[in-house]
Amino acid sequence: MKYNKIANTDLNVSALTLGTWVLGGDMWGGASTDQGISAVHAALDCGINMIDTAPIYGFGRSEEIVGRAIKGQRDKIMIATKCGLLISGKRIINDLSPQSIAREIDLSLKRLRTDYIDLYQCHWPDPNTPVEKTMEALSHLIEQRKIRYVGVSNFDHDLIRKAHSLIPIVTTQNHYSMLERSVEKTLLPYCRETGCALLAYGPLAGGILTGKYTQEALFPKNDARSFFYKHYSGKAFRQVQILLNELKNFNRPLNQIAINWVRQQSPVASVLVGSRNPEQVQSNASAIGWDLTPDQLDRITAHLQSP
Repeated sequence: MKYNKIANTDLNVSALTLGTWVLGGDMWGGASTDQGISAVHAALDCGINMIDTAPIYGFGRSEEIVGRAIKGQRDKIMIATKCGLLISGKRIINDLSPQSIAREIDLSLKRLRTDYIDLYQCHWPDPNTPVEKTMEALSHLIEQRKIRYVGVSNFDHDLIRKAHSLIPIVTTQNHYSMLERSVEKTLLPYCRETGCALLAYGPLAGGILTGKYTQEALFPKNDARSFFYKHYSGKAFRQVQILLNELKNFNRPLNQIAINWVRQQSPVASVLVGSRNPEQVQSNASAIGWDLTPDQLDRITAHLQSP
């Protein structure tokens, strides 16, 4: 495993982070608790030292699984979790108010069976709460030693810049893959300028970049692959298959090519990859044992830029 230092912290993060949205089970076709615990153990065995989770993943189930899995091993791992997304009936609401954050942190600590969080992240922006109020609440949690560092997720660079003017923002977690490159416009330059580390999620585009899907797929409405990742049908699906056929010429596992393409972009500090079982963890972690060559990177860039 390779590790990257996050600027202005003592966090030395593995180049691969275990993402645990899938362990919540509600938006990814179900997940076994036992396999989820085994996946966390496999990640530790592979040298992965950060687990990313959130209360919204399975309405606390993901955090609970992580908490059970790391029992007795807390000193070996960095926990990254989030705040700011709540369920209200059938609606998901954004709430980064100080009152909500104070409730969420205590519930997360209880589910994760720990007394501190290494990296606490605002999950999505909350247009109804001034960012000053949110950052003040997070600063208070640092003073209470409930959290060590603050990160944000899905913020644009202007909002990150404003938040960072209030308290140190050490990471930003954003969607980044061969199929989703919007962060390259302004966010990556911002990170290079300030030293803010990018944690890239979705490198496999919901699984389609693994080559698993050779035919168009239809998922239930509550499945993340039906609303968050939009390359499973129509023209987008056909374009992905053309890309995958090009990548097959590299004679490497497709999932590892997709992971390494993101990992080798500056300034990505860690790539978040979801895995529902130990086999997936081990396959994904094997990507860190090799790099795409400059020629391969150029070939991918040329393909992505072609009409």
